[in-house]
Amino acid sequence: MREILGRRRRLRFRRKERTARLDAAVTFAVEWNWSVLPGASLRATTRTARGIACSCPDPDCAVPGAHPYDPGLLAATTDERMIRWWWTRRPDAPVVLATGGGAPCAVSLPAVAGARALAALDARGMRLGPVVATPTRWSILVAPYDLERLGELLYAKDGVPSSLRFHGEGGYLLLPPSVAGTGQVRWERAPLAGSARPWLPDVEAVVDALVEASTSTPGGGSRLAY
Repeated sequence: MREILGRRRRLRFRRKERTARLDAAVTFAVEWNWSVLPGASLRATTRTARGIACSCPDPDCAVPGAHPYDPGLLAATTDERMIRWWWTRRPDAPVVLATGGGAPCAVSLPAVAGARALAALDARGMRLGPVVATPTRWSILVAPYDLERLGELLYAKDGVPSSLRFHGEGGYLLLPPSVAGTGQVRWERAPLAGSARPWLPDVEAVVDALVEASTSTPGGGSRLAY
């Protein structure tokens, strides 16, 4: 009996998780006008230590469950009917944001550096929007920018922390409540409840603050080098 009850609880939890992904994808696309698509899912395997692998054809995929695959990134849309069709057929699929265009871009750091960066930006009174976290990386969502603008911004800097990664036009990012090979994707800073559309800081302001935080440690070095 205990085993049957445990199985039922697990099934209810899985149904709730699947519904949450569809609901999130619809919110992002329809309410916030962010183009999304389903990403590659995870599958069980005996070939890896964690017992999971990516559903894509690459047996040695370096980012299992954390990238677009069938459909490709160009299929990202804000169309509610398409989104419901995708997740009705693939309820376990992660929610992938196509960055750029009318959707947010992002600046990401390794998780340890990300936590330090947020603390440093808070201490400077920097206003931030949503922040996405995984066990390995944290991503600060920023207003859309194109590659030309990013190039000009980086060219004007003497240096930026090597740990920074930019998710701009033509890129992608997993959004909560997805699950990838590295673990659960969650909001470290969630959008304000009831927001018509989350506010996003300018990429230049975020990069300026991160560079300042990185180079202001006593004795030199960078607290964002992890």
